[in-house]
Amino acid sequence: MAIIVVLTGSYFGYQQLTDKGCTGQIPLTVAAAPEIAPAIEATAQQWMTTGANVNGTCVAVSVTGVNPATMAAAVAREHGVTINGLGNAPQSVNVPDVWISDSRTWLLRLKKEASGFTPSDGTPIAQSPIVVAMPTPVAERIGWPNRKLGWKDLLAQMQKADGRINTGLVDPNRDAAGLAGLLALGASAGTDAKGLQAKVAGLRALALGSSALRDDLLQKFPRSNSTADLASSLGAAPLSEEDVVAYNAEQPAVQLAALYLEPSPPGLDYPYAIMPEVSLERQAAATGLRKQLATATFKNLLAKNGLRAPDGTIGDGFNTPVGAPAASKSAAPPADPSQGGAAAAGIDAGVISQALGSWAAITLPGRALAVFDVSGSMKKPVPTAGGLTRAVVTQRAAQQGLSLFDDKWAVGVWVFSTEMDGKRPYREVVPISPLTAARQELLGATQQIVPKDGGDTGLYDTALAAYKEVQDDWQDGRINSVLLFTDGENDNPDGLKLPQLVDALKKANDPKRPVRMVIIGIGTEVNRKELETITNATSAGGVFIAPDPAKISDIFLEAISSRNGANG
Repeated sequence: MAIIVVLTGSYFGYQQLTDKGCTGQIPLTVAAAPEIAPAIEATAQQWMTTGANVNGTCVAVSVTGVNPATMAAAVAREHGVTINGLGNAPQSVNVPDVWISDSRTWLLRLKKEASGFTPSDGTPIAQSPIVVAMPTPVAERIGWPNRKLGWKDLLAQMQKADGRINTGLVDPNRDAAGLAGLLALGASAGTDAKGLQAKVAGLRALALGSSALRDDLLQKFPRSNSTADLASSLGAAPLSEEDVVAYNAEQPAVQLAALYLEPSPPGLDYPYAIMPEVSLERQAAATGLRKQLATATFKNLLAKNGLRAPDGTIGDGFNTPVGAPAASKSAAPPADPSQGGAAAAGIDAGVISQALGSWAAITLPGRALAVFDVSGSMKKPVPTAGGLTRAVVTQRAAQQGLSLFDDKWAVGVWVFSTEMDGKRPYREVVPISPLTAARQELLGATQQIVPKDGGDTGLYDTALAAYKEVQDDWQDGRINSVLLFTDGENDNPDGLKLPQLVDALKKANDPKRPVRMVIIGIGTEVNRKELETITNATSAGGVFIAPDPAKISDIFLEAISSRNGANG
């Protein structure tokens, strides 16, 4: 659903400009997250009535409030890419000269998919910390506001057999606060086996109460203080501080408490991004407007809309939640605007992809054939994994992936090298089977990822056979995928040549039965060009390489998160 609010008054402001000594007109279009758009509009109007100009030419600013997910989809469309989970933006949504989303994570995700997306500036103009919103009676039950709580405490509450709190999340593919909460919970779980178990349990608990839209999630909070209502309604959800302030301003029967959990994750930072290919004249106008958004007047306008200044302080009229810090962590300026300021904010595109991959495995139905290289080179030790072989590291990554996959998935396992089944270079270990019935069998099958002495790499024949296997029993309503793991180039003289494989994959392509071909390269001996030639011959998919095989689990989650174009 696209959320667009057009704020009027720009033409009036332009009329006033003609009395301030400037002539002509430089139109400047601004799209902003709906909660900050009114403050920007008021500031732009004031600027225009006092003579906004570039070298004597009047600047006419128009501001539109647009849901960041909708605008991200529009920017992606302009660059010929798609962003997982966003769908298509309405054709009526145009990319502006300046985009002020609620978080630089949008810029980071777009940059990862579209290399040509290089916005400039990127200065944060506001801030809203990430909190956990709880009905006040529920928060008081666990010690708020006197007890200092952390994300680990929330994770523990989500898993309690007695007195468990119902939790929820706005789809992190479509909501920056939901993504921040997902990242914070994942980081608090730890990386050992116990931590992974807690993470999986936590994600599944969040998924039970998840919503596609923020307004829908807010409707799940209790409407009365009755014991039954409190027990059955939503009891906790990661949101922004502004969400809580706005919700409570409506005077609901049950107010929300904002819990500022430690460690504090990066909050919403509202980056001022000037879009690529904007003319120099409009860039100058955009820079002029941004300077107006660094004033005390704008800070007070932010406060009245439930937002903080980028340094974390608050202006006049801010309705401070109980327990809120006087100043939250400052929104870091962008180290590299074209990268979304990732280095400054401590946010990495890979970490985002891994978190969304975990979420996808938990929440979306999938059907996948996992195909593992067992050629002789998989015996090589991995120094960064304590000397474990590539095969053992891959086994563990496969087991971790299976533990994440929800019961809505169906998974099969093949292994390949050369002459694994007569002259065939591949062998079926477990056919594609529902995890409800075959989870333990599939976990056992990972033990068969054992290198074959003297085995070479029959990559091409295996890739084609796996693609056709998934396509032959294609299922509507699921992501149908091949997940192929390999550590080297094709080495199978009696098998297909690359041009033959490409031709066969193109002929097999059926828009009514799309299959994602995902190839995960292990180590530095893979040939990215070779692998991309294979995946480019299919309708969807991609190549993901782990130069350090010890990082294969992370790369696997990135691959799962990038599920564009292959669901029925």
